[in-house]
Amino acid sequence: MWGMVQLFQMQYQQLLALLCAVSMALFPWAWTSPAIAQPVGLPSLGDTSAAELSPSVERMLGSAIMEQGRRDPSYISDLAVNQYLTDLARQLLTQTANTSGNKINVFAIRDAEMNAFAMPGGYIGIHSGLLAAAQSESELASVVAHEMAHVLQRHIARGMTQSSQSSHIVLATLAGALLAALSGSGDLAMGVAAFGQAAAIDRQLGFSRQAEQEADRLGLQMMQRAGFDPQGMVDMFGRLADASRLNEGAGGNVYTSTHPLSLQRMSDIQSRIQGNITHQDTLDFIFVRAKVLAMQAHRGYGRDYALERLRQDSQKGNAREQAAGYYGLAMYAWLMKEPEQAREALAPVKTSGQENPYIASLELALLVKEGKGEAALRLADQARQRWPRHQGLLVEVARVWQQAGRHQQTVDLMKQSSQKWPEAAQFYRLKADSLEALGQRVESRRAMARYYELDGALVTAVEYLQQAQGISKDFYEQSELDVQIRELKDRLKSQRKVLKRFEKRS
Repeated sequence: MWGMVQLFQMQYQQLLALLCAVSMALFPWAWTSPAIAQPVGLPSLGDTSAAELSPSVERMLGSAIMEQGRRDPSYISDLAVNQYLTDLARQLLTQTANTSGNKINVFAIRDAEMNAFAMPGGYIGIHSGLLAAAQSESELASVVAHEMAHVLQRHIARGMTQSSQSSHIVLATLAGALLAALSGSGDLAMGVAAFGQAAAIDRQLGFSRQAEQEADRLGLQMMQRAGFDPQGMVDMFGRLADASRLNEGAGGNVYTSTHPLSLQRMSDIQSRIQGNITHQDTLDFIFVRAKVLAMQAHRGYGRDYALERLRQDSQKGNAREQAAGYYGLAMYAWLMKEPEQAREALAPVKTSGQENPYIASLELALLVKEGKGEAALRLADQARQRWPRHQGLLVEVARVWQQAGRHQQTVDLMKQSSQKWPEAAQFYRLKADSLEALGQRVESRRAMARYYELDGALVTAVEYLQQAQGISKDFYEQSELDVQIRELKDRLKSQRKVLKRFEKRS
């Protein structure tokens, strides 16, 4: 077991090296102590950043990074978690006028440290440790809003267009690693390691503290307008500062090491809080936090802490938090392949009458494992009618239907679901499996191609489309497939072109 934990930690560290190195290049103020302020402050949003790094190029670079990162075992691909974080970001984004052309993608990774980061193209990563440590939804929203503000103010693009030689070297090394991964001729892990080492040495850049204050102010404004308690930002930043002091000398990065919290910043935040806003934590926040704690414990990241948190929650007087605590303990047992212990942990929730899509999803998985197909079908039909917009539940419903041989119903459900949420890769995988069972081999491979495209494996997506083209006997269908293949190949060429541009900047 310890060997597996070490393997996951090593693989995660490779991805983290990539992300942290990007962060060093893009948010260099975070890696200098004390921070070196730029002599002219923040450049304008006009000519320099727009001409040298357009939003489309920035987005393409971010996509190239994510297409490799999604395959790391620390990446959390759970639909329920991703749906919650995405909805939270959208709720915040609607409260700013600066939304034109901006697309925010928030994702989670398994790591016990309290950290978060933004990448090119509007990608924001949240460590499971930070999500788990949030004592309220407003605290979590404050971090997401702060990172979103960095994206909206184009701090990333401006950081990347600085004329610093060290930032050029960092980006060149990153581009080289990604190019090797795209071509299949190199080991991305080796590139990431080299990139991380180069970035660790070249951390002389210092971005103006004005950028951090700007992100604070815009983030606080988004929070307040979206109905979150602005005191959550003060509380969370204070909690992060405490964690930083406790972990001092212990190694690793926490949020305050990359976003130094000066007294001036904290005072500025407090002075901008307007009135009192009472925000009740949503059920999604409470249960997603419990699920992430279970996932974190399963991978060995802060297991004792995570399980103790869940036990404490299960003893609270608040019925929702108590149910979430039991659910988290049951989810941990399920992930550890201990269904009997999962059933035992879930029992208090079942007797309390608490019902929601998270509990129903786990119950469905348990019923299938226990061989109770009829009970699973009844619950699946009821749950789907009751919670039709919960992505994680719909996945479990599809699995129950597949187990019962209801493949056409599964195809129809996954088609409807993918139309609502076109970027949810798992829907296409389930659809492909049922299409294959129905003998629709061409459509099955097209669905698998879409799955791999969303999962970041473009070369594999092309291979599935080529398989479909070889199976098809219909001229018009073959022509459609040919167009799709060329589009994906063009996308790969465009990515390589952009990456080569950064590679040559050294």
